[in-house]
Amino acid sequence: MVARSMAERARALMRDEALDAAEELLVDRGFRGFHMRDLAVRLGISRQTLYNEFAGKQGLASALVLRSTGRFLDEVEQALAGEDGLHAAWVAAVRTAITATSEDPLLKSLLTGDDGEGGDGLLPLITTESEPVVQAARDRAAGYLLRRWPDLDPDEVAVAAEVATRLTISHIVLPLHPAERVAEQIATVVERYLTRA
Repeated sequence: MVARSMAERARALMRDEALDAAEELLVDRGFRGFHMRDLAVRLGISRQTLYNEFAGKQGLASALVLRSTGRFLDEVEQALAGEDGLHAAWVAAVRTAITATSEDPLLKSLLTGDDGEGGDGLLPLITTESEPVVQAARDRAAGYLLRRWPDLDPDEVAVAAEVATRLTISHIVLPLHPAERVAEQIATVVERYLTRA
């Protein structure tokens, strides 16, 4: 592994601090009340430095969503590890994803906020512009499942993981049933697909 330079370490530290502070501001003020200049002042850096790193408010929001996704995927992977059977693992993964995201203050802000600028705030980052989130979740789930059940077909597992991810996101955005019921439904669909394949 190649050691990072001092400049790279400083940039990574600044990025982490910016994301921490931005999350606090977004949760507190919502997307509409969040301004890059306020974040720059809080961090003691120029707005241009923030724009160089994140390319603007939407880029910063995307980075926040991906970081939050990484956190709840850690929880999902732990849930998968706690189950012996494929069906039970899917139920645990979906239930954990729904629970973790429902308790996340940033995600709550995403789902309920309106940016006041003719858009839906950050909601597109988990709906119409959700490809990075879907890809991260699909890859983590598929990777874990293939390590645990190596005889499954990798292509079929990738499809199943993507379908499960998209269905779970759909429920998170517009919940119609209790999490346990949704987890059972998604697990049943995915397991049937995999056993058919």
